[in-house]
Amino acid sequence: MQVSAYLKLSVAVAIATIVLKTGAWWLTGSVSLLSDALESLVNLAGAIFALAMVTLAAQPPDDDHPYGHHKAEYFSSSFEGLLIFSAALAIIWAAVQRMLNPQPLEQLGLGLVLSVVSTVMNGVLAWAMLRKSRQHRSVALEADARHLFTDVWTTVGVVAGLLAVSSTGWLWLDPVIAIAVALNILREGASLVARSAGGLMDQAVDPETQQAIEQVLQSFAHEKTVRFDHVTTRRAGQRRFVDLHMHMPPAWTLQRAAAVRGSVEQALMSAVPGLRATIQLLPSD
Repeated sequence: MQVSAYLKLSVAVAIATIVLKTGAWWLTGSVSLLSDALESLVNLAGAIFALAMVTLAAQPPDDDHPYGHHKAEYFSSSFEGLLIFSAALAIIWAAVQRMLNPQPLEQLGLGLVLSVVSTVMNGVLAWAMLRKSRQHRSVALEADARHLFTDVWTTVGVVAGLLAVSSTGWLWLDPVIAIAVALNILREGASLVARSAGGLMDQAVDPETQQAIEQVLQSFAHEKTVRFDHVTTRRAGQRRFVDLHMHMPPAWTLQRAAAVRGSVEQALMSAVPGLRATIQLLPSD
């Protein structure tokens, strides 16, 4: 199942959860369930935008974009983070209004059942999407999966809080829970924006990938013949890049040096799938 297929499934699940959570809010009148429904609306918008960006990122290089369109995925992560900020502000506003004008909750049992069903759907999908994002190194898919996990924990907190409201009769707990939900998703939104900014600024590859690159270079390095330096890395969506200098004896022919460079490139790509290596040949003196 491809990344785009998971995002299409995410759109469908987001629509279903919006219907369920809106129904839960309509039945109960709970502002914390309203906040949960608003977050699902953000999920839908984020999934649609992520699908568009993943489709763009998959486009081959062209004259205007010779290095490809891989960074398009980072725009999806930023967009979803900004949507989260907007939803959090709307939740806080609604919660403050309810705190000033408390209202009793109705049909709480059925409303919580609808909320729990939507949470199970989100949890299963988020787990599958996170696994797929690691397999394909998709920033957009990972952002959508982590947002869904946030939604899951949000709903768990809302359900627990409403059960407390039901058992104690403290109506003020409902808007307080909603504000706690807003603060939690604000934290997640800040994390998504920070990750996106790091990718757009050519952040280095992760430590595990860096270690794999170093191990390959060490296997080819020899004190009297070949050495490597000026090794730099960067990430662009699913693509990873490494640039380095390979120093060799000046007596080597260009054919011999090129053959060794080809072996190094092949070993790097085998150790790190999807890696693009640029190796500059230099004489050791």
